[in-house]
Amino acid sequence: MRYLPQTPENRAAMLKTIGVASVDDLFDDVPADVLNAPVDGLPDHMSEISVERHFAAMARENLSPSTAPCFLGAGAYRHHIPATVDHLIQRSEFLTSYTPYQPEISQGTLQYLFEFQTQVALLTGMEVANASMYDGATACGEAVLMAHRVTKRPKTILSGRLHPHYRDATLNLTRFTNFETVVRGPAIGGHGDLADAIDEDTAAIVVQNPDVFGEVRDLTALAEAAHAKGALLIVVVTEVVSLGAIMPPGEMGADIVVAEGQSLGVPLSFGGPHVGLFACRQKFVRQMPGRLAGETVDADGRRSYVLTLNAREQHIRREKATSNICTNAGLCALAFCIHVTLLGEEGMTGLADLNHRTAVYAAERLEKLDGIELMSRSFFNEFALRLPKPAEAVVDRLAQMGILGGVPASRLFPDDAGLANVLIVAATETVTEEDVEALAIGLREALA
Repeated sequence: MRYLPQTPENRAAMLKTIGVASVDDLFDDVPADVLNAPVDGLPDHMSEISVERHFAAMARENLSPSTAPCFLGAGAYRHHIPATVDHLIQRSEFLTSYTPYQPEISQGTLQYLFEFQTQVALLTGMEVANASMYDGATACGEAVLMAHRVTKRPKTILSGRLHPHYRDATLNLTRFTNFETVVRGPAIGGHGDLADAIDEDTAAIVVQNPDVFGEVRDLTALAEAAHAKGALLIVVVTEVVSLGAIMPPGEMGADIVVAEGQSLGVPLSFGGPHVGLFACRQKFVRQMPGRLAGETVDADGRRSYVLTLNAREQHIRREKATSNICTNAGLCALAFCIHVTLLGEEGMTGLADLNHRTAVYAAERLEKLDGIELMSRSFFNEFALRLPKPAEAVVDRLAQMGILGGVPASRLFPDDAGLANVLIVAATETVTEEDVEALAIGLREALA
């Protein structure tokens, strides 16, 4: 059989070694009524070609961002990925390689991780970056744990305008600790009294920029307020392309910056995989999770690369590790690195400018529709609209028209009735003027 390479003789030998007469004997501990129970909706068997046809039919029920006007965002963004990226990451030396346990023979992997770290540090305006994390949400949780190690304080404050998935991942990672995590409300219109909430017990305050509603803010005053009380400022960036246009968090006074790198080099792929970016001040590097690749010279004076820090539980005792999340999404980090290299500084700023101009065009066009309110004019490539009826029903109607019209805020904040009519719209460089016009026409019909 195609997927069962063992011969009957092989299987008989293995069963004899195990000491059973048949494969069925291996399942004696499973009650017969459970073992033989039919699975509702599934046939006993299908041919391979029938399975392919069945799943192809299921796939056609999806409305793909690659075939429809797409305004989805809220943490995962559709950007153009140069063909070079996919070509290079599929080379066998990259695609099949794993974590460099023997650094001396992993020079290619270590070099691209070193270059990746350099790019992340430059983009975030920070002094040091690690060799990537699992994704942006878990990196946020790791940043909070790091802040507690640095400050030895028991409380963290999460902005209500932090993406709820990042909030929930952070709460999950910290729920078995003795730390207090204070979650503020979303409070459309600003960070509210975040600065006033900081006290002597606060280890860190976590904010997102641009925030979950797309609004961009200068965090300098908030950083100063945190530092005045001995707390750290953790800044989350879900749309890394924004760092090509707005002031880097490091220049605003951030102590730790975490970001989702999916926008560069990594396709949406129905939700993953993604790649987490993590950067911090040099003085905190010993408490930074993950690992750090460094540049040195070998015994003959030639440039070479090493793993400088390995504070993961794969490398040291679990109780001494700074992180127990043991993947750094290496292939996605490589895709990110290649994409940023292809863009260069000029290309990165140009891409960010194109994203912003596209979003401004879309916001101005949609704001002209009756009953629609643009909730902020300070945004990058994503903005919030208040509609005259629930956004979720409007989005469903748009999908019936073949338009992916955005993300209803109610999907992210289901318990906040005040956000039921709020629609979060993202417009990247992949959005055309025709797409914007299709959305405008679709919204007019859905709201009628």
